[in-house]
Amino acid sequence: MKLIKLDAIDSTNEFLKGISTQQNTENFTVVTAENQTKGKGQRGAVWNSEIGKNLIMSVLVKDYLIHTNAIFNLNIAFSLAVISTLKKKNIPDLSIKWPNDILSANKKIGGILIENSIKSDGSIHSIVGLGLNVNQTNFDGLPKASSLAVVTGLEFDKEELLIDVITNLEKNVTESKNNPDALRQQFVELLYKKDIPMPFINQKEEKFMGIIQGISSIGRLRVLLEDDSVAEFDIKEVQMLY
Repeated sequence: MKLIKLDAIDSTNEFLKGISTQQNTENFTVVTAENQTKGKGQRGAVWNSEIGKNLIMSVLVKDYLIHTNAIFNLNIAFSLAVISTLKKKNIPDLSIKWPNDILSANKKIGGILIENSIKSDGSIHSIVGLGLNVNQTNFDGLPKASSLAVVTGLEFDKEELLIDVITNLEKNVTESKNNPDALRQQFVELLYKKDIPMPFINQKEEKFMGIIQGISSIGRLRVLLEDDSVAEFDIKEVQMLY
């Protein structure tokens, strides 16, 4: 693992995307920053972080995905890498809010953003970004946000967390090549509010009740509807209300 530490950057994902075009950029190169001015989340959300308090990182993953239908496998491998790291630190009530928010109880402590590019030779390069709330304790105006420090009352070493996440990611990448179903099942079991009736809203702003059943082979959310049919939703097609 090659680690590049920055004081401030607009986006670690964008920075790593730029240097990853160089042929000699090694796999699992990691970029971290103490301050990120244009952090991004899913659905175009802006992710803000208190300077120096949180883990802001991006990692290059290549020579793993061989088909676009398997792209969600990286999301599974990375989400579980983060969960494994946090379990070692005794962070309570961990779950994954589909597709890639990390929760402790009902509060979001981390978010993942994966950006993929298909090269001319057909290979897929992925930039995986993680924003993990570590030592920040002030979340005014963010009622659904929390941090490792808030939920435990302790302070954490960010670099130690980073190294553990990448170690777990490399292990999961290897494992998922040999036994992808095992990791997928772990991911499904960790889904937030799985098997519990919950309200959702779709792209047409229509609200409905449903029960999360799991995910499809390509990572779409499978929801049991009130008419006993099971619908599948892509990342921008549905949002859980909680």
